Amino acid sequence: MTEERLPSREMVEGPSRAPARAMFHAAGFDEEALAKPLVAIIHNFSTVTPCNMHLRDLAQQAAKGIEEAGGTPIEFNTIVVTDGESMGTSGMRASLMSREVIADSAELAVRGHSLDAVLFIVGCDKTIPAAAMAAVRLNRPSVILYGGSIMPGRLGDKALTIQDVFEAVGAHSAGAISDDELKAVETHACPGAGACGGQFTANTMALAMTFLGLSPVGLNDIPAVHPDKPGAAREAGRLTVDALRAGRFPRDLVNASSLRNAAVAGTATAGSTNLILHLLAIAREAGISESDFNIDLFDEVSRATPVIADLKPGGRFMAPDMFAGGGTALLGRRLMEAGLIVDAPTVTGQSLFDAFADAPETPGQQVIVTADRPIKQRGGFGICYGNIAPEGCVVKLAGHGKLRFEGPAKVFDGEESAFEALGKGGIVAGDVVVIRGEGPVGGPGMREMLGVTAAIQGRGLGNDVALITDGRFSGATYGFMVGHISPEAARGGPIARIRDGDRIVIDVERRVVETDADLAARSLPAWQPSAENRGAYAKYAALVGSASKGAVTLPD
Repeated sequence: MTEERLPSREMVEGPSRAPARAMFHAAGFDEEALAKPLVAIIHNFSTVTPCNMHLRDLAQQAAKGIEEAGGTPIEFNTIVVTDGESMGTSGMRASLMSREVIADSAELAVRGHSLDAVLFIVGCDKTIPAAAMAAVRLNRPSVILYGGSIMPGRLGDKALTIQDVFEAVGAHSAGAISDDELKAVETHACPGAGACGGQFTANTMALAMTFLGLSPVGLNDIPAVHPDKPGAAREAGRLTVDALRAGRFPRDLVNASSLRNAAVAGTATAGSTNLILHLLAIAREAGISESDFNIDLFDEVSRATPVIADLKPGGRFMAPDMFAGGGTALLGRRLMEAGLIVDAPTVTGQSLFDAFADAPETPGQQVIVTADRPIKQRGGFGICYGNIAPEGCVVKLAGHGKLRFEGPAKVFDGEESAFEALGKGGIVAGDVVVIRGEGPVGGPGMREMLGVTAAIQGRGLGNDVALITDGRFSGATYGFMVGHISPEAARGGPIARIRDGDRIVIDVERRVVETDADLAARSLPAWQPSAENRGAYAKYAALVGSASKGAVTLPD
């Protein structure tokens, strides 16, 4: 991609392009600006959520960096659906769908205007994998910058995250805390801009972007309100133009090896199970075959990778603490020294190992430990199969040491009925809660179950109840949880045939989720699409694939 052969030359050069140039001039671009590489800044600024409310400010700093490096910035905005606000509502169905819409809109904006390179500035959960999906789909030089974590909230001497608010709801419903105590947690948990502070989905995926080579090492670590964040955006702008001039393309960075590196990093931090869904989606977008990267790799990685970062939801610390202790570079150095990752190129031109080699460690930090003295010997994921999940499912192991659970099924069609039963004491110790009809098609949209899982913790049942679902979990979820059960109920999966009282066994060591009930002998309940299946919802339900393959809407 030389200066003479940039995609933008089709748009702005030659006599026939005078009408296009006239429009550009009206938008403030003079001839000098149009002669330079045209670089998209695509962000998800919105005033609806703290995760994204500062992204336009960062975009303005990034534009300065692009100009300093000799490019012309062109800004686009796309959507965000914030999980923390939509969780537990019908609006949560739009969350995973938004990943596809963001990737599609970025692709259309860049292709539609023949732009040369892209800087993505992202915040809330789905915006991050969507940026990576668009980057590998477009395969134009791209940098991804995460807007950064929120700082901890404070109530007395306790540090808070949004996780604590969800758990307080469960404690309140159990009568353990008062209305005033719940209100105090609510009003102190989120102090300002930034995405949720634990190793939930946003921070897990921001880490993954670095290990994929799409984000410069260290820039994603900087919290949203840190004084160094504007400078990080400016640097990201300069690096985007540098990647263009050097010919560094996303598909040269994202391959089976770098995807495995990202899986290892997420596992070593006991990150969100959404990492599995999103890395599979990125792999499919990058054209990587299922034989080279598939769901079973996560079980293999989890068995071989110890947890070496003590982060919420299962641990003690938050993303700003990890940043202060040494950040992604220190984590990478630990994984490199343990032989758990391989070297790989990055968007900056520096290799991962070169970036990690001299990573400093803050004296006395307790967030990141060494692989020979881990927090947990086994990573936080398990991939299981069985007569309930013939195409596989994902077990989340964060926050407990159990690898086996057996109990009677307590079956619910949809999240709301399970939440209502929990509030009335209808779920008790020993139960295996089954929530079905919440898969990619059945929801549609594969809602997260944080409302239910946090309420289980808040009611003191976290170690005594298991939950299985064809939906998925928030990164803030912990406990004995099994999600992504495939095939889902709406596609005739066996989970649709489970009845109350069926004995269910979850055995992570044997990689089994099964029942001794004769599911095949039972008729399949009729599935009726939701009344909400119109417009984007109907399109998504018609196109989306299995969660075991990333729940993408690509033609198969």
